[in-house]
Amino acid sequence: MDNPWLSLDYLRRSGDEVWEHLVIHASLTVQALAIAIAVAFPLAVLARRVPRLAGPILGTAGVLYTVPSLALFALLAPYTGIGRTTVLIGLVIYALLVLVRNMIVGLEGVDPDVVDAARGQGYSRTRLLLTVELPNALPSIVAGLRIAAVTTVALVTVGVVVGYGGLGQLMFRGLQSNYHAQIMTATLLCLALALVMDLAIVLLARWAMPWARSGRRARGRRAAA
Repeated sequence: MDNPWLSLDYLRRSGDEVWEHLVIHASLTVQALAIAIAVAFPLAVLARRVPRLAGPILGTAGVLYTVPSLALFALLAPYTGIGRTTVLIGLVIYALLVLVRNMIVGLEGVDPDVVDAARGQGYSRTRLLLTVELPNALPSIVAGLRIAAVTTVALVTVGVVVGYGGLGQLMFRGLQSNYHAQIMTATLLCLALALVMDLAIVLLARWAMPWARSGRRARGRRAAA
C-alpha cells in the first residue's frame, strides 16, 4: 500500500483536525511568549537597577533552562495536571532565560551619555526607562524574542508527553502508525509557523524602530556617494 510523505488526500480527509492542532500550536506559542515577556521585563529592569541581583536572576533562569523538556513537563504534571497549563508553564520557563538575558544586555548597552542627558532634563525613572532606555535596547530585545519564538514553536511539540502538543500530537500519531503524510504535514507546518512568527516579529520591530530604517537609508546614501 502506497504511503507517501506528501499527500493532498490526507489534507482533504483530515483538514479540520490539522487546522485544530495548528491553532492550538500557534496560540500556545503566542501566549507563552506574551507571559514570558511580562515576567522577563520586570526581572531585567530589576537586574539593571540592582546589579547584584543580575547574577542570581540569570543563574536561576539558566538552571531552569537546563532541565530537559520531557523531564520538566513530567515534573510539572502532578501539580498542574495534564494539558495546556502544564505545557504553558514549561514554555514560559524555557523562554525566560533568552528574554531576560537579551533584555539585560540591551538595557546595559544604552549609551550612558544619553541616559545622563535625559536625567539632566528631569526625566523620572519610569519616563527614562520607557522613552530612552527601552527604545535603545529594542534591537537586543527583538533578537532575543526571535530566538525565543522559534524555540517555543519547536518545544510545543514536546507537550505531547502530557497530551497537549499541538502539531506534536499529529507527529506522534504518525510515528505510531508509520503514516508518513501525517508526520511530514505536521513537520512542515511547524517550520512554516516558525518562519511566520519570525517574520511577524521582524516586521513589528521595523514598525517600532523607524529610526533604524532611516539610519540604514542614510548609511546607504553615504555609501553611494
